[in-house]
Amino acid sequence: MPERRTVALVTLGCARNEVDSEELAGRLAADGWELVENAEQADVAVVNTCGFVEAAKKDSVDALLEANDLKDHGRTQAVVAVGCMAERYGKELAEALPEADGVLGFDDYADISNRLQTILNGGSVEAHTPRDRRKLLPLSPVERQEAAAAVALPGHGDGAEAPADAPADLPEGLAPASGPRAPLRRRLDTSPVASVKLASGCDRRCTFCAIPSFRGSFVSRRPSDVLNETRWLAEQGVKEIMLVSENNTSYGKDLGDIRLLEGLLPELAAVDGIERVRVSYLQPAEMRPGLIDVLTSTEKVVPYFDLSFQHSAPDVLRSMRRFGDTDRFLELLETIRSKAPTAGARSNFIVGFPGETEADFAELERFITHARLDAIGVFGYSDEDGTEAATYEHKLDQEVVDKRLAHLSRLAEELTAQRAEERVGETLEVLVESLDEEDGWIGRAAHQAPETDGQVVLVTADGTDPDLAPGRMVRAKVVGTEGVDLVAECLFEEAGR
Repeated sequence: MPERRTVALVTLGCARNEVDSEELAGRLAADGWELVENAEQADVAVVNTCGFVEAAKKDSVDALLEANDLKDHGRTQAVVAVGCMAERYGKELAEALPEADGVLGFDDYADISNRLQTILNGGSVEAHTPRDRRKLLPLSPVERQEAAAAVALPGHGDGAEAPADAPADLPEGLAPASGPRAPLRRRLDTSPVASVKLASGCDRRCTFCAIPSFRGSFVSRRPSDVLNETRWLAEQGVKEIMLVSENNTSYGKDLGDIRLLEGLLPELAAVDGIERVRVSYLQPAEMRPGLIDVLTSTEKVVPYFDLSFQHSAPDVLRSMRRFGDTDRFLELLETIRSKAPTAGARSNFIVGFPGETEADFAELERFITHARLDAIGVFGYSDEDGTEAATYEHKLDQEVVDKRLAHLSRLAEELTAQRAEERVGETLEVLVESLDEEDGWIGRAAHQAPETDGQVVLVTADGTDPDLAPGRMVRAKVVGTEGVDLVAECLFEEAGR
């Protein structure tokens, strides 16, 4: 009987990282590893790091150090870093953080089982050497699909159906690698919501962002692979899928059809068991009328617009190598709401970008005040290694950045609370997700994405506990608000169309 090997995956960062962790979990499960929930129960703790901004990098280092502490008083024998921070810094991270027993890049994912086994046995695995992943694929998008077969793309699979020594019958709950690049996948929780990777990488060259350098050029997944993975998730009890990538509006451009998403969405919505399809990460400059129509009129596809505005002052946007302005962005939102008045809209913004004037900041404030966004994320600018903006002159004093960040954050909090109040009286379809000890049953409406956009607290007219369960869709009428969160009274009528 083979020796019991346990592994825990600790995931930080965005939903894309969550998908990557489930692919790693699938590979490891197929090779006989036992997946455990808590790092203290594992022989090996694998920390899927985030390398986007300084705060995220600090959280990743803290998680690695916390896992390392378990080696002194628990089962844990090794701590391994994977993910964006490991890919971005590789050997530099290994030297700065000797507590990590391994620093593995994306190229190591296909052989993750052997890498972990070597480390567990006391051997060493050479730390990943970073490289500009944009240079691994042809410049022309239409030439990438064939070349991509030789490049590691987390969440896409690698062409192998399963490890060579995997059991003939895959463990229960493991997604089969059903397509030429479809990944093995193992769910790491029982949530009725799951993300599905639509593409990897990004071709945009925003001057503040380092993601393309370590995630690579934009590569779409085949529609058949996205559909098959969605069908498998539905079989696992998933009711809502969220399509994720660095830029969903570019989906299909390397497959010869920039409008491929418009055709794929109805097919995903028709999958048995799926009640809700959500699309995230949309670029305002790439929004097109046909995509807006599909997002606002397709049954089970929610009218939800996660629009990456970043700023609205023209001069700042040009310095960011982005496009648009306040009035064009407001027109886009008006177009969306003319087709779906209750559509959800959210965005993130950077304040204190190099050269941002008081007038630029006032313009951003004007946009946010009139945009009626349901959720707003505000970040203060900071230099990121290897980005063009890090070389810019006219950097603002940190005191100025902090002051503008605090001001806009307060305004955003007030405006999103007001937007929530506007929804009082609306009847929503709510996906029940969990039972909270204090608040009771918690769910989300169509305008609320997981973890970022608030939630719905479900109550009854007579004050009794509603008879609900995770994964159930119910109709509920909004009767109050708690900041961005809604309080809604169950109508005890199954949601459906």
